[in-house]
Amino acid sequence: TVSAAHKRNMSSMRGFLMGTILFGSIFLGGQVYEFSHFVHEKSLYVFVDPKSQHLLALVERLATTKAAVLLQGQTGTGKEIVARTLHALSDRANAPFVALNCAAMPEHLVEDMLFGHEKGAFTGATRELQGIFEQAKSGTVFLDEIGEMPIQLQAKLLRVLQEKEVVRLGGRDTIPLDFRLIAATNKDLKEGIAEKTFREDLYYRISAFKLQIPSLAERKGDILPLANTLATRHGLDHPEFTESALRELYRYSWPGNVRELDNVIQRAVVFANYGRIDT
Repeated sequence: TVSAAHKRNMSSMRGFLMGTILFGSIFLGGQVYEFSHFVHEKSLYVFVDPKSQHLLALVERLATTKAAVLLQGQTGTGKEIVARTLHALSDRANAPFVALNCAAMPEHLVEDMLFGHEKGAFTGATRELQGIFEQAKSGTVFLDEIGEMPIQLQAKLLRVLQEKEVVRLGGRDTIPLDFRLIAATNKDLKEGIAEKTFREDLYYRISAFKLQIPSLAERKGDILPLANTLATRHGLDHPEFTESALRELYRYSWPGNVRELDNVIQRAVVFANYGRIDT
Protein backbone atom coordinates (compact mmCIF):
# COMPACT_ATOMS: atom_id res chain seq x y z
CA THR A 1 0.00 0.00 0.00
CA VAL A 2 1.07 3.58 -0.64
CA SER A 3 1.02 5.97 2.31
CA ALA A 4 -0.96 9.21 2.20
CA ALA A 5 2.30 11.14 2.51
CA HIS A 6 3.76 9.33 -0.47
CA LYS A 7 0.60 9.94 -2.49
CA ARG A 8 0.94 13.65 -1.78
CA ASN A 9 4.60 13.49 -2.81
CA MET A 10 3.72 11.64 -6.01
CA SER A 11 1.17 14.33 -6.78
CA SER A 12 3.73 17.08 -6.27
CA MET A 13 6.31 15.18 -8.34
CA ARG A 14 3.83 14.83 -11.20
CA GLY A 15 3.37 18.55 -10.93
CA PHE A 16 7.13 18.95 -11.21
CA LEU A 17 7.22 16.72 -14.28
CA MET A 18 4.31 18.52 -15.87
CA GLY A 19 6.29 21.68 -15.42
CA THR A 20 9.07 20.18 -17.50
CA ILE A 21 6.88 18.75 -20.22
CA LEU A 22 7.36 21.07 -23.14
CA PHE A 23 4.63 21.62 -25.66
CA GLY A 24 5.67 22.60 -29.16
CA SER A 25 4.89 22.29 -32.81
CA ILE A 26 6.54 21.01 -35.97
CA PHE A 27 6.00 22.43 -39.43
CA LEU A 28 5.70 19.64 -41.96
CA GLY A 29 4.19 19.89 -45.40
CA GLY A 30 2.31 23.05 -44.44
CA GLN A 31 0.72 21.41 -41.38
CA VAL A 32 1.48 22.01 -37.70
CA TYR A 33 1.96 18.91 -35.53
CA GLU A 34 1.74 19.29 -31.75
CA PHE A 35 3.93 17.28 -29.40
CA SER A 36 5.05 17.10 -25.79
CA HIS A 37 8.04 15.58 -24.06
CA PHE A 38 9.92 15.42 -20.79
CA VAL A 39 13.14 17.45 -20.79
CA HIS A 40 15.97 17.40 -18.26
CA GLU A 41 18.67 20.04 -18.21
CA LYS A 42 21.35 17.51 -19.22
CA SER A 43 19.38 15.26 -21.52
CA LEU A 44 15.89 14.50 -22.79
CA TYR A 45 13.53 11.61 -23.27
CA VAL A 46 10.44 11.84 -25.44
CA PHE A 47 7.37 9.89 -24.32
CA VAL A 48 5.25 10.13 -27.49
CA ASP A 49 5.54 6.70 -29.10
CA PRO A 50 3.28 4.03 -27.49
CA LYS A 51 6.35 2.06 -26.39
CA SER A 52 7.71 5.12 -24.60
CA GLN A 53 4.35 5.80 -22.99
CA HIS A 54 4.28 2.21 -21.72
CA LEU A 55 7.79 2.70 -20.35
CA LEU A 56 6.70 5.85 -18.52
CA ALA A 57 3.74 3.99 -16.99
CA LEU A 58 6.14 1.33 -15.64
CA VAL A 59 8.47 4.02 -14.28
CA GLU A 60 5.56 5.63 -12.45
CA ARG A 61 4.67 2.28 -10.84
CA LEU A 62 8.26 1.58 -9.84
CA ALA A 63 8.55 5.03 -8.28
CA THR A 64 6.19 3.94 -5.49
CA THR A 65 8.47 1.01 -4.55
CA LYS A 66 11.93 0.62 -3.05
CA ALA A 67 13.02 -2.05 -5.52
CA ALA A 68 16.44 -1.90 -7.16
CA VAL A 69 16.01 -1.32 -10.88
CA LEU A 70 18.23 -2.48 -13.75
CA LEU A 71 17.90 -0.52 -17.00
CA GLN A 72 18.94 -2.46 -20.07
CA GLY A 73 19.40 -0.99 -23.53
CA GLN A 74 21.76 0.07 -26.27
CA THR A 75 24.18 2.96 -25.85
CA GLY A 76 22.52 6.31 -26.44
CA THR A 77 18.93 5.23 -25.73
CA GLY A 78 18.50 7.53 -22.72
CA LYS A 79 18.98 5.19 -19.76
CA GLU A 80 20.18 7.96 -17.44
CA ILE A 81 17.22 10.23 -18.18
CA VAL A 82 14.86 7.32 -17.44
CA ALA A 83 16.71 6.87 -14.14
CA ARG A 84 16.33 10.59 -13.40
CA THR A 85 12.62 10.41 -14.20
CA LEU A 86 12.20 7.50 -11.80
CA HIS A 87 14.03 9.45 -9.10
CA ALA A 88 11.92 12.58 -9.72
CA LEU A 89 8.68 10.59 -9.30
CA SER A 90 9.79 8.81 -6.13
CA ASP A 91 9.61 9.85 -2.48
CA ARG A 92 13.38 10.45 -2.68
CA ALA A 93 12.97 13.25 -5.22
CA ASN A 94 14.10 15.99 -2.83
CA ALA A 95 17.33 14.15 -2.03
CA PRO A 96 20.39 13.93 -4.32
CA PHE A 97 20.63 11.92 -7.53
CA VAL A 98 24.26 10.76 -7.74
CA ALA A 99 25.54 9.12 -10.93
CA LEU A 100 28.74 7.23 -11.68
CA ASN A 101 29.84 5.73 -15.00
CA CYS A 102 31.65 2.53 -14.09
CA ALA A 103 33.42 2.39 -17.46
CA ALA A 104 34.76 5.94 -17.46
CA MET A 105 37.65 5.60 -14.96
CA PRO A 106 40.47 3.28 -13.94
CA GLU A 107 39.61 0.66 -11.32
CA HIS A 108 41.26 2.46 -8.37
CA LEU A 109 39.34 5.67 -9.12
CA VAL A 110 36.01 3.81 -9.42
CA GLU A 111 36.68 2.22 -6.02
CA ASP A 112 37.47 5.61 -4.51
CA MET A 113 34.34 7.20 -6.00
CA LEU A 114 32.15 4.33 -4.80
CA PHE A 115 33.35 3.96 -1.23
CA GLY A 116 35.23 7.17 -0.42
CA HIS A 117 38.43 7.45 1.60
CA GLU A 118 39.79 8.85 4.83
CA LYS A 119 42.44 11.55 4.97
CA GLY A 120 45.87 9.92 4.60
CA ALA A 121 44.46 6.67 3.21
CA PHE A 122 46.98 6.83 0.36
CA THR A 123 49.52 9.21 -1.13
CA GLY A 124 47.71 12.35 -2.20
CA ALA A 125 44.67 11.81 0.05
CA THR A 126 44.96 15.19 1.76
CA ARG A 127 41.35 15.21 2.92
CA GLU A 128 38.52 12.79 3.43
CA LEU A 129 36.18 12.01 0.56
CA GLN A 130 32.60 10.76 0.77
CA GLY A 131 31.76 8.00 -1.70
CA ILE A 132 28.67 8.24 -3.87
CA PHE A 133 26.57 6.14 -1.47
CA GLU A 134 27.24 8.63 1.32
CA GLN A 135 26.65 11.55 -1.04
CA ALA A 136 23.21 10.22 -1.95
CA LYS A 137 21.92 11.02 1.57
CA SER A 138 18.55 9.23 1.27
CA GLY A 139 18.50 9.81 -2.48
CA THR A 140 19.26 7.69 -5.54
CA VAL A 141 22.55 6.17 -6.72
CA PHE A 142 22.78 5.53 -10.47
CA LEU A 143 25.54 3.17 -11.61
CA ASP A 144 25.86 3.39 -15.38
CA GLU A 145 27.55 0.64 -17.40
CA ILE A 146 27.67 -1.61 -14.34
CA GLY A 147 28.65 -4.50 -16.60
CA GLU A 148 32.06 -2.86 -16.97
CA MET A 149 32.77 -2.87 -13.22
CA PRO A 150 35.93 -4.88 -12.42
CA ILE A 151 35.10 -8.24 -10.83
CA GLN A 152 37.31 -7.36 -7.83
CA LEU A 153 35.03 -4.45 -6.90
CA GLN A 154 31.80 -6.36 -7.33
CA ALA A 155 32.17 -8.22 -4.01
CA LYS A 156 32.63 -4.93 -2.15
CA LEU A 157 29.63 -3.42 -3.92
CA LEU A 158 27.52 -6.46 -3.06
CA ARG A 159 28.35 -6.07 0.63
CA VAL A 160 27.34 -2.39 0.58
CA LEU A 161 24.04 -3.27 -1.09
CA GLN A 162 23.34 -6.07 1.38
CA GLU A 163 24.35 -4.31 4.58
CA LYS A 164 23.51 -0.72 3.63
CA GLU A 165 26.74 0.42 5.26
CA VAL A 166 30.22 1.27 4.01
CA VAL A 167 33.77 1.50 5.34
CA ARG A 168 35.82 4.16 3.58
CA LEU A 169 39.23 3.27 2.15
CA GLY A 170 41.73 3.64 4.97
CA GLY A 171 38.95 3.74 7.55
CA ARG A 172 37.65 1.44 10.29
CA ASP A 173 34.22 2.80 11.16
CA THR A 174 31.12 1.58 9.38
CA ILE A 175 28.90 4.35 8.04
CA PRO A 176 25.15 3.61 7.75
CA LEU A 177 23.60 4.35 4.36
CA ASP A 178 20.17 5.12 2.95
CA PHE A 179 19.82 5.09 -0.84
CA ARG A 180 17.95 3.56 -3.73
CA LEU A 181 19.99 1.85 -6.44
CA ILE A 182 19.36 2.15 -10.16
CA ALA A 183 21.89 0.44 -12.43
CA ALA A 184 22.20 0.43 -16.21
CA THR A 185 24.00 -1.66 -18.80
CA ASN A 186 24.24 -2.17 -22.54
CA LYS A 187 25.58 -5.70 -21.99
CA ASP A 188 23.92 -9.05 -21.42
CA LEU A 189 24.87 -9.57 -17.77
CA LYS A 190 23.82 -13.22 -17.88
CA GLU A 191 26.54 -13.76 -20.49
CA GLY A 192 28.92 -12.06 -18.07
CA ILE A 193 27.87 -14.52 -15.37
CA ALA A 194 28.56 -17.45 -17.71
CA GLU A 195 31.95 -15.96 -18.61
CA LYS A 196 32.80 -15.29 -14.92
CA THR A 197 33.11 -11.54 -15.48
CA PHE A 198 29.99 -10.64 -13.49
CA ARG A 199 28.87 -12.04 -10.15
CA GLU A 200 25.57 -13.91 -10.17
CA ASP A 201 24.71 -12.86 -6.61
CA LEU A 202 25.27 -9.20 -7.52
CA TYR A 203 23.09 -9.58 -10.62
CA TYR A 204 20.11 -10.72 -8.54
CA ARG A 205 20.73 -7.96 -6.00
CA ILE A 206 20.61 -5.15 -8.61
CA SER A 207 17.82 -6.53 -10.79
CA ALA A 208 14.75 -6.86 -8.59
CA PHE A 209 13.00 -5.24 -11.55
CA LYS A 210 14.40 -4.98 -15.08
CA LEU A 211 13.35 -2.32 -17.59
CA GLN A 212 14.26 -2.66 -21.26
CA ILE A 213 14.81 0.76 -22.85
CA PRO A 214 13.75 0.61 -26.52
CA SER A 215 16.12 1.74 -29.23
CA LEU A 216 15.23 4.81 -31.28
CA ALA A 217 14.38 2.56 -34.25
CA GLU A 218 11.82 0.79 -32.04
CA ARG A 219 10.07 4.05 -31.05
CA LYS A 220 9.70 5.85 -34.34
CA GLY A 221 6.92 8.01 -32.95
CA ASP A 222 9.57 9.83 -30.88
CA ILE A 223 11.87 10.65 -33.81
CA LEU A 224 10.20 13.78 -35.14
CA PRO A 225 9.58 15.44 -31.74
CA LEU A 226 13.18 14.64 -30.80
CA ALA A 227 14.52 16.03 -34.07
CA ASN A 228 12.50 19.20 -33.61
CA THR A 229 13.73 19.67 -30.03
CA LEU A 230 17.34 19.04 -30.98
CA ALA A 231 17.15 21.48 -33.90
CA THR A 232 15.77 24.12 -31.54
CA ARG A 233 18.57 23.44 -29.07
CA HIS A 234 21.11 23.95 -31.84
CA GLY A 235 19.79 27.33 -32.89
CA LEU A 236 16.68 27.00 -35.08
CA ASP A 237 13.73 28.82 -33.51
CA HIS A 238 11.09 27.27 -35.77
CA PRO A 239 12.60 24.25 -37.56
CA GLU A 240 10.70 22.84 -40.51
CA PHE A 241 11.39 19.37 -41.94
CA THR A 242 10.66 18.67 -45.58
CA GLU A 243 8.90 15.50 -46.63
CA SER A 244 12.20 14.22 -48.00
CA ALA A 245 13.98 14.87 -44.69
CA LEU A 246 11.21 13.16 -42.77
CA ARG A 247 11.40 10.08 -44.98
CA GLU A 248 15.13 9.81 -44.30
CA LEU A 249 14.62 10.25 -40.54
CA TYR A 250 12.13 7.37 -40.49
CA ARG A 251 13.98 5.18 -43.00
CA TYR A 252 17.33 5.14 -41.18
CA SER A 253 17.95 2.52 -38.47
CA TRP A 254 19.78 4.85 -35.99
CA PRO A 255 22.33 2.38 -34.58
CA GLY A 256 23.72 5.23 -32.43
CA ASN A 257 20.22 6.08 -31.16
CA VAL A 258 19.53 9.59 -29.82
CA ARG A 259 23.22 10.54 -29.71
CA GLU A 260 23.54 9.82 -33.43
CA LEU A 261 20.33 11.73 -34.18
CA ASP A 262 21.72 14.70 -32.25
CA ASN A 263 24.90 14.60 -34.35
CA VAL A 264 22.91 14.47 -37.61
CA ILE A 265 20.64 17.34 -36.55
CA GLN A 266 23.61 19.52 -35.59
CA ARG A 267 24.97 19.15 -39.12
CA ALA A 268 21.54 19.69 -40.66
CA VAL A 269 21.11 22.95 -38.75
CA VAL A 270 24.30 24.29 -40.31
CA PHE A 271 22.86 23.79 -43.80
CA ALA A 272 19.26 24.71 -43.00
CA ASN A 273 17.71 27.28 -45.34
CA TYR A 274 15.70 29.77 -43.24
CA GLY A 275 14.87 27.08 -40.72
CA ARG A 276 13.98 24.52 -43.37
CA ILE A 277 15.78 21.19 -43.02
CA ASP A 278 16.08 19.13 -46.19
CA THR A 279 18.13 16.12 -47.31
